[in-house]
Order: sequence, then C-alpha cells, then structure tokens
Amino acid sequence: MISLPSVMQCTDLTGKRVLLRLDLNVPLDGAEIRDPFRIEKSLPTLNYLRDNGARIVIISHIGKGKPEDTLAPVAEYLNTKFDVKFLSILMSSENERLTKEMQNGDVVMLENLRHSEGEETNDPVFVKYLASLGDIYVNDAFSVSHRAHASIVGVPALLPHYVGFQMEEEIQKLSVAFEPEHPFLFILGGAKIHTKMPLLKKFLGIADHVFVGGAIVNNLFKAKGYEIGESVHDDGELEGLSGFLSSDRLILPTDVVVNNAAGSDVRGVQGVTSGDMIVDIGHETISHLSGVIGAAKLIVWNGPLGFYEKGFTEGTRELLALIGGSRAMSIIGGGDTVALIDEMGMIKQFSFVSTGGGAMLDFLANETLPGIEALQR
Repeated sequence: MISLPSVMQCTDLTGKRVLLRLDLNVPLDGAEIRDPFRIEKSLPTLNYLRDNGARIVIISHIGKGKPEDTLAPVAEYLNTKFDVKFLSILMSSENERLTKEMQNGDVVMLENLRHSEGEETNDPVFVKYLASLGDIYVNDAFSVSHRAHASIVGVPALLPHYVGFQMEEEIQKLSVAFEPEHPFLFILGGAKIHTKMPLLKKFLGIADHVFVGGAIVNNLFKAKGYEIGESVHDDGELEGLSGFLSSDRLILPTDVVVNNAAGSDVRGVQGVTSGDMIVDIGHETISHLSGVIGAAKLIVWNGPLGFYEKGFTEGTRELLALIGGSRAMSIIGGGDTVALIDEMGMIKQFSFVSTGGGAMLDFLANETLPGIEALQR
C-alpha cells in the first residue's frame, strides 16, 4: 500500500499559508457550472484546513489555458459555501503580498494555472513563484496527478508537502484492484486504444472477466476479421491485439447498435455492414453481462460503452443500473461515465466514484503517478 504524508499529520496548520492544489476543471455552460462533482469532492479537505486555522491559497486549472478559460465561475460557486477572494491575475507581485495579509481561515483562489506556459512545462521560475504563495503544499488533485506539471511535481520539491483527503481516498479505493476479491469484473470503455492496451494486458492477468466496449472494442473486432464499417478505430494499434483475443477471460459484445443513413439498428457483431458505424452495445450483450455482474464481488469500470458525444448512452445507462443494484464493490471512473452517473442521480449507489479519467487509467496501469511520487520525496 502506498504511504503518503496526510494533511492530518501536519500539526501546525494554524496561521500557515497552505498552497492547495485542487482539480476544479469542471464543465461549464457559459458561466454556469454544469457538473460540480469535482468541486464538491474537494470540500472535505477545504473545510478541514479552514477549521484548523489555515490560510488557504487554492490553485487549479480549467480548460486548455485560453484567455477566456477562467476559474471565476468556480470561485463564485465556492462563495455559496464560504467567503473566497478571487485573484484574477495569475502572476502578480500583489498576489504574494495579499496572501501574506490573509487571516486564519481565509480562502483565496488564484486564476487558471494554464494561463502560464510554465505550468505544463514545469518551468522552475513558475514553480518558484507558486511556492512563494505558500508555507505548506497539499495535493488533493488526483485527477490531474498523472501530469508532471509545475503545480503537481515542481512545488512539492520546494515546500513541506502533504496529501489531501480526496486524493488519499482515490489511492486507497483504486488500489483494491491490485489484490482484488474474486470474482472480479473489469470493464473498459471509451476510445484511444493505445492508452488502454497496458490495462488490457494487465487485467486479463488479474481479473476473472474483462469486458471491452466503447470505440476501443472496434479495434478488437477488426483484429478478429469482422466488418466494422465506418466505426471509430485506430489501424496503427491492430498488430498487438491478437494476443488478447485468445484469452478466455475476455468478453466482447455479441450484438451492437449501429448507425447509418437509414438511422439506428441492432445487429449481431458479424452482421455489421460497410455503411454502418458501431455506436453502442446491444441488449443481448447486456443480458449476458447481467449474470457476470450478479456473481461479481468487485467491479472496476472506466469509460463509456457507447458513442457518448453523439448521444448513444443507453448501453452505459443500463449497465450502470445493473451494477448500482448489485452486491459487488463497485469502483467507477472516467469523465463521461461519471457525468451520466450524476445525471441519473446514482452517485450513492456505487462504492466509489473516481474524479479521475486519465489519472485513474494511469494509476491502474502503473500503480503510481508523478504526483504521488513527488509527495514521497
């Protein structure tokens, strides 16, 4: 088990400026927050620091770093919980002065870290600037800790550092997959087969069953010689897939939803035609999985099973409902999947819902992350 210095081990928080790295990269409709899941998950650490008299300096990113990508709506949302002063200029000599004038329990939030190129390049000058705003560093941003960015790996080299409650819980819950209870079902969806291949290889050796859906299954269908029509796939990754196909632990869909000029239809996987695009899994597949889910003691799932961006979410919804009603310990992650869970009002029906997408994948594959390693030094 990974051992990290917890923020609860810091006995002298009162009056200290705590540079708190959160992931507040939430989806927005204009200035309206569409899903506050990540903000809400940050509140236990924020409230603990406030209750213990810390002076909290929140740092985070949102969007890609364009000038219009601002954390102002997040600061406004947090202001419904407690007072937050928003520092609208990321790099300013005034910021250090303002942070030194804070009172115990005060909270300020810095503008989008990605307004500086130094964040993503881990530039030493930018690292030094961020470190000047705090006396202690706390990382509670699991979902971005797979990035070797300034605020993730640079700052903890300059300040005493600790892990926050959300990140601590992410590591603890996801680590269950490395020494699981059996039967163990691993579900992999989404796209980008090259990021998922290490997980396929690893969990075919750990899990009792690995079900693959989403766009990544199209690559496996093509490797089997099936027609996939106009379905999303990556020809460059087909060569390494044949070894996976021989595993008796691998479960692939037996029927799929296809979309074409005439609309949508359900086909057996060998009935797909050249004009079809595979966009979801079918009911026969879900019926077969219901038995596997019913017998499972642990289920870990990352990524949607349909073409989420085009609105094909029915298969994912049906499987979420089955898992939510099962007796298995269930760990779910991936931004699109979590958005559906929230929309369905099912957050509390799963044992743990991860804030991480890519970070969850990287942690499951490598059992560590750059942000974790930075806290171990």
